[in-house]
Amino acid sequence: MGMSFGYGPAADKNEMISLIRSAVELGVTFFDNAEVYGPFTNEELVGEALAPFRDQVVIATKFGFAPNPDDGGKWTALDSRPEHIKESAEGSLKRLQTDVIDLYYQAPC
Repeated sequence: MGMSFGYGPAADKNEMISLIRSAVELGVTFFDNAEVYGPFTNEELVGEALAPFRDQVVIATKFGFAPNPDDGGKWTALDSRPEHIKESAEGSLKRLQTDVIDLYYQAPC
């Protein structure tokens, strides 16, 4: 999450892709994500970085948050309706550039 938001300005995309790929080469196999990180941008970053290694890693991502109109559009609302879960899963699959999410779980955790 800190690669695209959360702990100050987003880091350089190419540097973060290189860092993630270096982690895989050093043996890291589990990558945790959430659609809310960014929102969406961290999944895009991780998807691009891990595409060449997809068969070697486990990708987890979370769903359940939604924009809150009462909080200026920040992703602080919760939405676990089945149609939202389906929409979230389809979006995460596309952003992560994969046809399977190894661990898909509900936020907040």
